[in-house]
Amino acid sequence: MAVDLPLAMIAATVKVEQPQASGNLTILGTGFLVNDPKPDGTPRIVLVTAGHVFDNMPDAVAYIDYRLAQPGGGWKLSPQPLPIRSGASRLWIKSPEEDVAVIAVQAPPEFASAAIPLSWLADASDFTDTGIEPGDEMFALGYPDGYSANPEGFPVLSAGHVASYPLLTTPTYPRFMLDTRTYPGNSGGPVFLASGAQRRPGSPLAGTPYVTGLIAKVAEKYEWAFVIEAPAIRRTIELLDRSPPPSAAPGANGFTVLPPPPASAPAAADAKP
Repeated sequence: MAVDLPLAMIAATVKVEQPQASGNLTILGTGFLVNDPKPDGTPRIVLVTAGHVFDNMPDAVAYIDYRLAQPGGGWKLSPQPLPIRSGASRLWIKSPEEDVAVIAVQAPPEFASAAIPLSWLADASDFTDTGIEPGDEMFALGYPDGYSANPEGFPVLSAGHVASYPLLTTPTYPRFMLDTRTYPGNSGGPVFLASGAQRRPGSPLAGTPYVTGLIAKVAEKYEWAFVIEAPAIRRTIELLDRSPPPSAAPGANGFTVLPPPPASAPAAADAKP
């Protein structure tokens, strides 16, 4: 059965936030859940986000905004704590190459079942096999400037075209540019190729839809986003089984924390990359 990738990715995408003690700022980003069992087969759900989202959170606990279905219909927003530091040690794994962070989480059952399979993340051959080049359309999910699509906390979908060359999915070329409207708060959100996406003239037919990467940095003035390609996400997830969490590094990465939005807007600000 064909997968409706946009709906599946919406179900797996969450807001990650950390309200500050002052009460007038919330640092946030976007993440998505991946089903990655441990080597012994033990179930494991992994949250994937941009590394700077966690780096810029100074406190020990962040919150994942889960959306829980209600018996009478609809959903209820349910922020649940996620420890990200223990003393001077960080509890997430950060890629030594790129702005990617992963951490194992205890997700509610309905979110655990919505986590995407690891196989949906593109590997090094997928870009070549499907002929992805500049001009092809991709989609992105996130929480621009902290906004959700509705009070239930669903992410906002945007679309854009690949705007850079080459796309080699190698450590030499680990990123590409997407011509789309993204804003602070989109960082860490998934980017994906879906069936029915517009392809450039002369493009070969797309194969199985897949996740191409995550938003690492936005250039809102120019309506560009920098996307870290999915093979770098795969390599970071692999580190969960190879190394203990590294020591926490200072979060002074030059990010700007936006002021809180007006009362009519969602009660969240953002860490701007």
